[in-house]
Amino acid sequence: MTTPPGAKSMRSITSASLTSPRSSHVPENTRRTTSGRYVSISREELDQTTDVERDEISAETPYRVQIPTTPDNRPLSGPDSPARSGASPAQHRQSSVRPTVQQFVSSTMFTGGYKAQTRGHVLERVTGENDHDHQKGRGSTCAVGGCDGKTMRDVDGEDIYPCNCNFKICRDCYYDAVHNGGRCPGCKDEYLTDLLDVNGASDDDKQLKASDRKALPSPEYEEDDELDRKERSLSVLKNPPLTLSQQHPEFDHQRWLYETKGTYGYGNAVWPKEAGGGGGDGTTGKAGAPAPAFNEKNRRPLTRKLNIAAGVISPYRFLAMLRLVVLGFFLAWRIQNPNRDAMWLWGMSVVCEIWFAFSWILDQLPKLSPVNRVTDLSVLKEKFEKVSPDNPLGKSDLPGMDVFVSTADPEKEPPLVTANTIFSILAAEYPVEKLSCYLSDDGGALLSFEALAEAASFARVWVPFCRKHAIEPRNPESYFLTRGDPTKGKVRMDFVKDRRRVKREYDEFKVRINGLTEAIRRRSDAYNAHEEIRARQAQIELRGDPTQPLNVPKATWMADGTHWPGTWVVSSKEHSRGDHAGIIQVMLAPPGNEPILGSADEENLIDSSDIDVRLPMLVYVSREKRPGYDHNKKAGAMNALVRTSAIMSNGPFILNLDCDHYIYNSLAMREAMCFMMDRGGDRICYVQFPQRFEGVDPSDRYANRNTVFFDVNMRALDGLQGPVYVGTGTCFRRMALYGFDPPRNPKEHTLWNFCCGGDKKQRTKRKKDKVTKIKREIQVASMNGAADDDDDDDVVARGLLPKQYGASMAFVASIPIAEFAGRPVADQGIRNGRPAGSLRGPREPLDAATVAEAINVISCFYEDKTEWGERVGWIYGSVTEDVVTGFRMHNRGWKSIYCVTKRDAFRGTAPINLTDRLHQVLRWATGSVEIFFSKNNAIFANSHMKILQRVAYLNVGVYPFTSIFLIVYCFLPALSLFSGQFIVASLNVTFLAYLLTISVTLLLLALLEVRWSKITLEEWWRNEQFWVIGGTSAHLAAVMQGLLKVIAGVEISFTLTTKSGGDDIDDEFADLHVVKWTFLMIPPITIMLVNIIAIAVAVSRTLYSTIPEWSKLVGGVFFSIWVLTHLYPFAKGLMGRRGRTPTIVYVWAGLLAIVISLLWVTLSPPSNSQGLTGNNSFQFP
Repeated sequence: MTTPPGAKSMRSITSASLTSPRSSHVPENTRRTTSGRYVSISREELDQTTDVERDEISAETPYRVQIPTTPDNRPLSGPDSPARSGASPAQHRQSSVRPTVQQFVSSTMFTGGYKAQTRGHVLERVTGENDHDHQKGRGSTCAVGGCDGKTMRDVDGEDIYPCNCNFKICRDCYYDAVHNGGRCPGCKDEYLTDLLDVNGASDDDKQLKASDRKALPSPEYEEDDELDRKERSLSVLKNPPLTLSQQHPEFDHQRWLYETKGTYGYGNAVWPKEAGGGGGDGTTGKAGAPAPAFNEKNRRPLTRKLNIAAGVISPYRFLAMLRLVVLGFFLAWRIQNPNRDAMWLWGMSVVCEIWFAFSWILDQLPKLSPVNRVTDLSVLKEKFEKVSPDNPLGKSDLPGMDVFVSTADPEKEPPLVTANTIFSILAAEYPVEKLSCYLSDDGGALLSFEALAEAASFARVWVPFCRKHAIEPRNPESYFLTRGDPTKGKVRMDFVKDRRRVKREYDEFKVRINGLTEAIRRRSDAYNAHEEIRARQAQIELRGDPTQPLNVPKATWMADGTHWPGTWVVSSKEHSRGDHAGIIQVMLAPPGNEPILGSADEENLIDSSDIDVRLPMLVYVSREKRPGYDHNKKAGAMNALVRTSAIMSNGPFILNLDCDHYIYNSLAMREAMCFMMDRGGDRICYVQFPQRFEGVDPSDRYANRNTVFFDVNMRALDGLQGPVYVGTGTCFRRMALYGFDPPRNPKEHTLWNFCCGGDKKQRTKRKKDKVTKIKREIQVASMNGAADDDDDDDVVARGLLPKQYGASMAFVASIPIAEFAGRPVADQGIRNGRPAGSLRGPREPLDAATVAEAINVISCFYEDKTEWGERVGWIYGSVTEDVVTGFRMHNRGWKSIYCVTKRDAFRGTAPINLTDRLHQVLRWATGSVEIFFSKNNAIFANSHMKILQRVAYLNVGVYPFTSIFLIVYCFLPALSLFSGQFIVASLNVTFLAYLLTISVTLLLLALLEVRWSKITLEEWWRNEQFWVIGGTSAHLAAVMQGLLKVIAGVEISFTLTTKSGGDDIDDEFADLHVVKWTFLMIPPITIMLVNIIAIAVAVSRTLYSTIPEWSKLVGGVFFSIWVLTHLYPFAKGLMGRRGRTPTIVYVWAGLLAIVISLLWVTLSPPSNSQGLTGNNSFQFP
């Protein structure tokens, strides 16, 4: 009898419901399923339930989640579990249970969703290849249940047995056993010796007591003194009592001792006596010696703001004001001096010029106050990771960081590109135990899943290699392609050997990644053929009709012989891109708090004996999708990651990256923390880094680098309220994403308040608004124990917050934890600070209850009737959700920071093909049109946003409409040449003077912008060219699509930009020369042809005219050439490959222009000539 493939390597563990300690905190908008789990219900269902039924639901049973059991059938948590028992034997077993829990979670795929049980599938094989864990040796394995780590070994390679019973144990399990009772997991006897020093621990480590390694106590929930593993895994913190200097930041204890002749007490230093060269009054023996400086290091700022030099910014502002005045006089002169012979031409030109002036003002005003900022990473390290008596091991006090990487289609976003981004994150210079990485696969593809599993395996080699040799950049693809001497700056003798081995391993990794698609196809075909044979045999045994087709789905199979719960290659019910279960897989379990040094074993790829080989937590997430639900594209996927990370790691800061943007500077996260942890950092909602791109052609034909925007506009906004959010390379404060207001009431920014201070009615309204805005803060404070213990506050905290954030009480409980952990350290001048050292404690490993709750919060029904997408998280309703999300934060009074590092923080890829570039600009412009016609228009911004910041956001929504006037203005030179008229009656001195002044001031402004932004004139000119190209193509289409959506309700859909090169592997920029037709090319092509033909017609007519009008010809030809010069990159893109333009193209272009010119002269001869049919017929000379 044939065994089913699914029974070989994977078992589906049915869920067991365990009671959570928050048993009395049952949200009202939930209902209990048949399995005992509570799920969200809509308000319509809630309204149909009577009050009595609601009370019964709330009191019937406590809040539950689906918790799969461990492989040895022991529950992970609960009232009866050993972890919660106070008996001594249970405590002795905890050291063996924790590795079991860790191994179980990291080797289990969790699936579930709405109306579906949460199930844990234990995977014995993730990919079809062998295990690529190169840090694992071939020696003995740990005897602790559920752990397959390598036993401890000495320098000679012999196994170390800490206990006389010779129980084999690995380093991780030994650390856990020592820190949790000091008893052997085998014989349960106490260890007689401490072997921490044998395994690389310092002498200071042996002197640490167990209390030094404990985390801070957790906040109390009602009367429960004990917390389950689920709550401890969130690293719940409660504000401990502040010291005197922390309660009063301005108090300097050392200065008080100096000025009051106080002493430190018995056994400490006192001021020397007067006879010893110093006086008891605190003065030194030298007369007039300066008083010592106190707290100088603590007072050193983490960041500094550098204003632009006055010699540059002052002329820049003067020229901007001068051009504004000249524009005013010019428009007045144009209106007062119409062209009577061509009023229609004059009218169109004046309207366009007025709009251009308005658009220029919107763009120029926010650029009057640019700033530069610098950070001091040495101060950050000294403040948060300094070795001291309280912190002898120098453990980091930095807050946690959750990194989000989003992908949707592995065909357009290659898994190799995504994997390299993951490598750069895992190898970043940030405390390993504080860093977590989440990959959101919105397509639910098995290819992305197995590629991430392969990446997790190769990361065990790549990350130690980067740490050992200080590799930059830490993206292996970019690093191995970097030109130059790779040994520059390297001091270790084994660098060349290690680099060669890692390079060979990376090449093998790429081969495995490239072969995954074919491997998945062959595997699925084999399993499907086997299933068809079994179905045919069953049909024969049942004597069925052999002519009937078999109903066997074409499933996609995983490496362990089970169905993939996500999207299948051949879509089927509950297995398509818009219909599949939620999936969470912990690829790399969260590391411990103690460093784990590698070894020099020969079986290891590189010698990592003095390198910390721990890896950050890596999680694969694919949210649930069902038909009939609006999943809100990327914004919905990001919000699902926000909730998942809050349950599993709850880092107070979130770094958002696209799958093709990797960390180029390994210290980038620390750069962001300098701003967040500095004075006033608690009012910063996000730190935006500039986007830098690789693979762009040297001439940057289509302005792909966007240097004018990132180095001019964004720097200027940093001098106001902060830069806009641009979708990637952004470090968020989690509390800002939760919809909270900044900790201190923001200043009002209105013209009325600036001039007159406002009136009483407005102040009363603001007072009411303030009460409403702090309502949410009061709710969170009451949960954290900071507010009064009042029943009303308890109802508010547990009643309203679930309605705003969803039914998960675990998520709601994580909010005050993230708020506390995100505060700066209490110091002089810092308000709302946290005590120093409060984040040094270890975090409990993940358990099944935590991951099961994370499955619940990514269900498609979770956001129904909540504020997600409205006020909380990424905002829905626009294809440019990034700009809207940043606008909402600025509108609540938050500030943002623009961080330009000396070494680029992040780098990514940009579409260099003309068609892809136009579609990218179309998406941005369409989102701007949506913003303009929505409530997110800057016109409706409140007084918390600065006036010039509103002008900048208004320009974001207005700039696509400039395309209408730009297209008309580009046709005006041709119409002028065709008609023989011009926009002015004559080219007099006044018109030429105005034109010259406006042009010269524009060029001088550009030169000064180049000076303070460090861009080049070529980059500025490319930006001007593509402004015309995009304005005559994508921007016009965006306006049309936006109007269709507003008027007719037509939804807008976009496809992902393909992130792959051309077919020519020998040319790095082969994709640049690929011509792919799109309807967006029609307007620019028409403009070019009309202007070329108009120039030919006008020149021919003037040459054959009896009284030629050269002034009108020169004016029209000048502006036509101006248009054609701006469209030159577009025309060059249409020509195809560089240097391969067929000669026939030029020949036919010339012949076509001559023919059209002759036809125009024949059909419409000048009024003072007789054409070609009169006496003055055309003759060749």
